[in-house]
Amino acid sequence: MSETLTLAAETRDRVGKGASRSLRREGRIPAVIYGEKQEPIAIHVEEKALVKALGTGHFFNSIVEVTVGGETVRTLPKDVAFHPVSDRPEHVDFLRLAAGHAVHVNVPVVFANEDKSPGLKKGGVLNVVRHELELVCAPDAIPDDITIDVSGYDVGESIHISAVTLPAGVTSAITDRDFTIATLVAPSALKSEEGDTTKEG
Repeated sequence: MSETLTLAAETRDRVGKGASRSLRREGRIPAVIYGEKQEPIAIHVEEKALVKALGTGHFFNSIVEVTVGGETVRTLPKDVAFHPVSDRPEHVDFLRLAAGHAVHVNVPVVFANEDKSPGLKKGGVLNVVRHELELVCAPDAIPDDITIDVSGYDVGESIHISAVTLPAGVTSAITDRDFTIATLVAPSALKSEEGDTTKEG
C-alpha cells in the first residue's frame, strides 16, 4: 500500500495563462481539484513540495491529501503537465475521492523468482508486454506494485493476467480478455550467431 502524501495548497483567485505564469515565477504550480459532482477548485501548490512528491516514484498511485483553506481534501493525482524543455511541472489535476469510491490506477509489475524459470536459465529473455497493470480498487488499497512469479515458465510460454494473484479487493480494469503481461522468448543473440554465414576475407 502506497503511503499517503500531503500537499499544502492555496486557492487561486485568477486563472488563465498570465496568472499561471506569474505563479510559476513565484515557485508555485497551478492545479485543480475536480470530481464527485462538486465544483472544481482552482489551487496552487509549492513547486518544491510537488517535485518531492513526484520523486517518490509512486505519486500517481498514492492518495494525496491536499490542505486548502483549512480543509483537507483526499485526492488521487490524475495528470501532471510538464514543460517540454525544462521538464518542470506546469499544472496538476487532482481527482477528489469519496469514501467507498473505487479508483482506476496503473500499478507497476515486478517479476520474482527468475532463477526458478527453466526458460530464463537456458538464456531465454523475459519480454515484458505490460510494465503496468490497470487496476480497480478502493483508494486505501492501492498496491505499490504487483509481483509476478515466473517459476516454471519455459521459452515460448506467456504469462497472462489470469495467472496473476491480485490482492484482496483489487481487480483488473480490463475484463473482456485474458491479456498477456510477458512472454519468454528465445535469446536473439543465439539466433543471429546461427544465421551468420559471412566469412572473413
